[in-house]
Amino acid sequence: MPQANGGPTRRDVVKAAGATGAASIASIAGCLGGGGGGGGSEDYPALGNFPVEGDTVTFGFNVPQSGPYSSEGKDELRAYKLAVKHLNNGGGWVDSWSDLSGEGVLGKTVDYVTGDTATDADTARQSARRMIQRDNVQMISGGSSSAVAIAVQELCQQEKVLFMACLTHSNDTTGKNCVRYGFREMFNAYMTGQALAPVVTGEYGDDLKFYQLYADYSWGKTQQASMKKFFEKAGWSQVDSVPTPLGTKDYQSYLSEAQSSGADAIFLNHYGLDGANSLGQAIEMGLDEDMEIVMPLYNRPMAQAAGGAIEGIYGTVAWDAQIDNEPSNSFAKAFGDEYGGRVPSGPAQLAYAQTLQYAAAAERAGTFYPPEIIKQLEGRKYDNLGMGKETMRKCDHQAQRAVPVVKGLPESEQGSGRFFELVNLTSRSELGYKCGEGPAAECKLGSYE
Repeated sequence: MPQANGGPTRRDVVKAAGATGAASIASIAGCLGGGGGGGGSEDYPALGNFPVEGDTVTFGFNVPQSGPYSSEGKDELRAYKLAVKHLNNGGGWVDSWSDLSGEGVLGKTVDYVTGDTATDADTARQSARRMIQRDNVQMISGGSSSAVAIAVQELCQQEKVLFMACLTHSNDTTGKNCVRYGFREMFNAYMTGQALAPVVTGEYGDDLKFYQLYADYSWGKTQQASMKKFFEKAGWSQVDSVPTPLGTKDYQSYLSEAQSSGADAIFLNHYGLDGANSLGQAIEMGLDEDMEIVMPLYNRPMAQAAGGAIEGIYGTVAWDAQIDNEPSNSFAKAFGDEYGGRVPSGPAQLAYAQTLQYAAAAERAGTFYPPEIIKQLEGRKYDNLGMGKETMRKCDHQAQRAVPVVKGLPESEQGSGRFFELVNLTSRSELGYKCGEGPAAECKLGSYE
């Protein structure tokens, strides 16, 4: 695939070697700023964990292996391991990306370490600090909680180690808490509101009253604010908005208040096991007989846990295997081949994509020096992740991309990793905001060095 930013890639250098001879390779690599495959160069000073010593480069995968988002974390970890396997041995997207060789990254074998965030910001920060100080990681990826992602990316900014965010949906991640060393492929709550409002109001009418329950942390707060903004803009009116603690198991008292509020619809801004619990209990209590239910952010493990409760419930997902294009099909096949036919979730696709995005940027930079990798990612245009044409925006490090809107299937139609009907793949031209607007207006990225 041609490189959108222009200029020679490391692969171009390798190809040129056949024509120019070994004596010319060093001079070509020097023009790329590489210097020894990223292992060390007089061109760049020591920064963070650069330079990389030895024949191995280490990535850190910091995911929730316990707590309410552990199902998502386990699927992310499967995808991270698959990405490392492909970077070292070929396969999957590596075989079609012109800036990846399948023989490691910048001549080094990729290794990894893992940590358990426990869906807790302090625990996640401690785990990431160990990876940086003990394991000398060049990049950290992970998440499923925006509070976790924000805490880790702030640490990565301080330590000058890149953070390639996996699942984080809060507006704040690339808004008021953005950092130069953090990049997000996932769309945010603001874009979810933009994508859902026309679909849901078109289905249920344009003058309903709605009630919101939301997880009481960064993601839930920005999610409920975004739903309020775009549904009120579409003509709906909010009756009330009530926070619930992360990890709540019994939502009945919250749901009873919503049921008696006079609202026509309820938005359940919960995720992971919390989302499965709140939605399941809402259906058990018969809320769906009196109110329309909307689950703004879904994913496959959550839907699987909720079972038949998701029938007819609208929401958005990070990605779904139903998206029929070459990159999506290639990833789903590679993941299924590796894991006994298992269908990957949206968080798994994000994990795989973010690992390869970092590796490809390092190859294009010709070095592991963090500022050069950052510059390769900023403003990059690409269409190789299965989500159509995308841009990693320079002003806030937020991917401008499509948002899949889905509706839950009846339990009788669920199976083989399929839990949703894909209602609309809302294009990026219908979503987003300018750099001086919305969440981006609060973003100050910080320094490169």
